[in-house]
Amino acid sequence: MEISRNGAVPTAPGPEDWFTGTVFIDTFALAVPLGASSVHFTPGARTAWHTHPQGQTIWVTEGVGLCQREDGPVEVIRPGDRVFFEPGENHWHGAAPNRFMTHIAMQLADDSGSPVTWGRHVTDEQYAQAPDLDS
Repeated sequence: MEISRNGAVPTAPGPEDWFTGTVFIDTFALAVPLGASSVHFTPGARTAWHTHPQGQTIWVTEGVGLCQREDGPVEVIRPGDRVFFEPGENHWHGAAPNRFMTHIAMQLADDSGSPVTWGRHVTDEQYAQAPDLDS
């Protein structure tokens, strides 16, 4: 048994290569091959396009967010919503333009130890395709 005390891993800012806007990451599982983090997005912040070799599940814990798979519509996500992105599915996720959003992100690494492949940033035009948040 191993106990990791609260605060043992400090909150980290999201790297600019991976995110647009201000994002903070609290990693709480690094037991390879499992990685899990609580990711806090400020309004308008979002990931870059990316894929996961074993897929990814996100679970929204607060706020209002957006997500999109390549060639699909931008979807609104709210607390309690779970989203599974298939292995290799190109996608992004983040906060709505005027709301904070936090989700738990869980993914498994592949045999080489990689949990994610990062791509290009989501453009403002792509992000602006979000539906009305009141619907």
